Amino acid sequence: MAEEGNEPQEVEPVEVEAVEPEEAPPLDPEVEARRIAAMSLIRRLGDPVLKSRATPVDRFDESLRRQVGRMAGIMNDALGVGLAAPQLGISQRLLVYRVGPDAPVIVLANPELEWASGDEEEGLEGCLSIPGITVDVERPVHVRVSALDEEGEERTVEASGLEARVIQHEMDHLDGVLILERTTRDERKRALRELREAEQRADEAA
Repeated sequence: MAEEGNEPQEVEPVEVEAVEPEEAPPLDPEVEARRIAAMSLIRRLGDPVLKSRATPVDRFDESLRRQVGRMAGIMNDALGVGLAAPQLGISQRLLVYRVGPDAPVIVLANPELEWASGDEEEGLEGCLSIPGITVDVERPVHVRVSALDEEGEERTVEASGLEARVIQHEMDHLDGVLILERTTRDERKRALRELREAEQRADEAA
């Protein structure tokens, strides 16, 4: 995370929220079991909650902190880098993310985009709510976001590259926007075709 006042640094675009790439070695069985269990808790494309604007967080209490801990655990087990409350069926303007395995989990409640750079770049994004699908999405390279943490304290984040992309991706979830709406028409058609083919293969295997 880059706190306010730090000079933003550009990084190469990378996948957001997607699980491990196909060429990665097989997961440890225990890790794979946790990933499958976590993915079963995440709402998928077609669920109405993913198309709705979430409501602001208005209580910062022990219940919220437990919810944040649960979200962080599910995100980690699902091998994601970000997760928004609506993805768990919770209509709250709350998200968590972590841009590296050793980085701390960052909590943003009621985030507001204060500023975005004019320079944008295209990057490949996946989504835990649309597993197996990635599309190119163009987003601002640098952003500044104001929010509250899980204690209700004010937090300002200035982010670039991957962190900026993850934040924007998760904030989209709070407004009921998915990556299929952020990509080109041709990319969207390709992704939907791949989804249909994957569903057909699953039905045939059942």
